[in-house]
Amino acid sequence: MKTVRIWGRGRLACVLAAGVALTLVAGCGGSPTAGGPKAGGNTGPTEAEKVYAEIAGLSGKQRRDKLVELAEKEGKLDLYTSMTSDVADAVTGAFSDKFGIDVNVYRAGSETVLQRILQEQGANYRGNDVVETNANELFALNKEHFLAEYKGERRDLVPEAGRFEGWTATRFNLFAPSWNTKLVPAGQQPKTWEELADPKWDGKLSMELADYDWYLTLYGYWKKQGKSDEEIDRLFAGMAQGAKIAKGHTVQGELLSAGQFSVVASNYSYIVERAKKKGAPVDYLPFVQPVIARPNGVGLMKSAQHPAAAMLFADWLLEEGQKVLVDEGLTPAIVEGNDPLKGVEVIPVDVKTLVEQGDEWSKRYEKVVSNGEKVEGK
Repeated sequence: MKTVRIWGRGRLACVLAAGVALTLVAGCGGSPTAGGPKAGGNTGPTEAEKVYAEIAGLSGKQRRDKLVELAEKEGKLDLYTSMTSDVADAVTGAFSDKFGIDVNVYRAGSETVLQRILQEQGANYRGNDVVETNANELFALNKEHFLAEYKGERRDLVPEAGRFEGWTATRFNLFAPSWNTKLVPAGQQPKTWEELADPKWDGKLSMELADYDWYLTLYGYWKKQGKSDEEIDRLFAGMAQGAKIAKGHTVQGELLSAGQFSVVASNYSYIVERAKKKGAPVDYLPFVQPVIARPNGVGLMKSAQHPAAAMLFADWLLEEGQKVLVDEGLTPAIVEGNDPLKGVEVIPVDVKTLVEQGDEWSKRYEKVVSNGEKVEGK
């Protein structure tokens, strides 16, 4: 097995803020660009983009063989991701085992991953070849013209709701209410989204600090169902009344397992499923419908120093890597065989509104959760 190195936040200290000259410090790893414009500029294709374009027309075994040949010469892959550490370990370990390529991983929350890339790009520093993170952050990176076009037969198998300019969904995070089974007896769990506003959950319900993508999508769904703005605002206000506001879905899941609250409004189903398999008294089934699905995806950097390895990783993650994600309890972007969500109403996060009005909805949601009480994990 080749080496898989996990970088912590300390490496970020090697890179100065955007727009400031980069100073190399011993032990930082990587190298700055050798002069010239940043990847986000409009000066023609980068060297990485030329590699992507060369491979884009190939398919099947020919494409895989060519990518493996080029990636082996490059020797390594620099990945930035917001996957949880155990999922990142499983994914990068499987990739490295198969191709013998060293994978350097920087793992952090999605917002931290975004800020790191923006800082590095602003300093003309090529820190990562590929990024796998949340939709919001990928949209931001593409808006800054840092992500390259990715074409391939595996991308074509991803549902339309997971194919975007500059990036491709690799998995879907499913927003679903969940509950502590010791505190919520069988049959008494919420069965509709509206029930989360019931006063019986005051002081017993948790909401996540930054779930405005879930908020705007559920808001839009209720509007289409005929609810007025006033009715919807009352429902969310009812949820937030006495709610425990947690930062981060993983922390929120841990607190639910520990009985710090009875119900979570919108945690990711895979986090609850994994805790459940480890013996925690939690559940999310049967699903409260509609289930809200937010795509998480992969983007190739225009500034990649190892573009063939980056493209090979994207191809693999959308093929063999899909099974790795399933084994880790996640919902894959490409469903082959039995669909675990068959018969369940699923609606995607409202990407159009997220892109065009994200700031407005973020502020609206921030106002909603300001009525709750912030809680922190240990």
